[in-house]
Amino acid sequence: MKSNKPDRRDFLKTGGILVGGAMVLPTFSQAHNYFPAGNDVIKVAVIGCGGRGTGAVVQALSVKQNVHLVAMADAFKDRLDKCYTDITSNDYQDWSGTKGATPKDRIKVSEENKFVGFDGYKKAIALADVVILTTPPGFRPQHFEECVKQGKHVFMEKPVAVDPAGIKRVLDAAQIAKQKKLNVVVGLQRRYQNSYIELMKALKSGKIGDVISSQVYWNNDGVWVNKRQPGQTEMEYQMRNWYYFNWLCGDHITEQHIHNIDVMNWAMDGYPVKAQGMGGREVRTGKEFGEIFDHHYVEFEYTNGAIMNSQCRHQPGTFSRVDEVIHGTKGKIHFGAGKLYKGNKVALQVNVKTEPNPYQTEHDVLFAAIANGEYKFSDAENGAKSTMTSIMGRTATYTGQEVKWDDLMNKPYSLVPDSRKMEFENLNWNTLPPTLPDGDGHYEIAVPGKTKLFAMK
Repeated sequence: MKSNKPDRRDFLKTGGILVGGAMVLPTFSQAHNYFPAGNDVIKVAVIGCGGRGTGAVVQALSVKQNVHLVAMADAFKDRLDKCYTDITSNDYQDWSGTKGATPKDRIKVSEENKFVGFDGYKKAIALADVVILTTPPGFRPQHFEECVKQGKHVFMEKPVAVDPAGIKRVLDAAQIAKQKKLNVVVGLQRRYQNSYIELMKALKSGKIGDVISSQVYWNNDGVWVNKRQPGQTEMEYQMRNWYYFNWLCGDHITEQHIHNIDVMNWAMDGYPVKAQGMGGREVRTGKEFGEIFDHHYVEFEYTNGAIMNSQCRHQPGTFSRVDEVIHGTKGKIHFGAGKLYKGNKVALQVNVKTEPNPYQTEHDVLFAAIANGEYKFSDAENGAKSTMTSIMGRTATYTGQEVKWDDLMNKPYSLVPDSRKMEFENLNWNTLPPTLPDGDGHYEIAVPGKTKLFAMK
């Protein structure tokens, strides 16, 4: 008798069928070959060839399944070329623990399938079964929409947008992705990390009682700066320094601190209803740092009254901590240490030192599901709402006002003026970005108490 289960090739064409529903709190194997390999080639394209894109490609090509990289796209040729060199290098290693070299027989990118510029993403997407989205996050909504339109499975890095208008686009596309049964994994890798999964199981089984508060941290020195070069247009300068411009990055509370914020959202099975806080530029004040703050402190409140105290800081020489602690009525969980406490005593200790690299695991399970014709992952909605949480926090620190979730969702502001529709097809290196410097090269900085809630660029 002919089986009713589609093969992998049919699944890649149609988006697959639901098999067993969504995966709930799995524990992943120590080995990367936990799942059986598929027989057919899974074709991959990467959109955004910077450091994170390079690492994600190496991880995707390191899974057991028969995965080939067939297309690459980036606004800059030098970044695309470096990415191609790095993924074939035995010396490649990045901050996530990913190491080269990628198997050479899995790299199948011809010169005509290396797309440079703002408008090559559609062509790259068309060539693939799975698309890796790792550009600056300001472009993520448009790229994700195109992937869903073309019926592609997706791995996309966090955050998934930089403003509420972008969040609305991602949420709308996420619903279509579900209808098409497209697997979507978002790079909030703590949700794919064994120690976090085990501790969250304990939390959800009531081991610490009802969640009442948390402290979440991303405090460190900060990131790179690329100096302005002679002859650069303003668009090229901002694209080279995308981290410091909100229409591209969303500020570090969104680009980095989303990881820690997402852990509390995961614990609460929900999202805050309002936020208030403070922030500014105490140390990182030069014009080379664009328009973002160097510190944020936000108090988020959930429907049941639980509070998340959130802090992130980019100030060299200060106390560093990237971590999450969640308190309940019967105990607390310190995720970074892998410990659950009852009073002052450790009631549960989980492994945090030798567990699998979660950056690799999220690719392992994504490609295993695709190879097996299964629909298991629909992270886009969760990724969008945790991104939105961070945007609500940023809006609170920029304005100095209490900000409500419903206000932002019902009247979603954009960091790009309505008169400047920044679709990729309309961009070139002479396009003026939404944020421009004054005569001395300084950018306008938000001022709490003066910056208005819905008057943001």
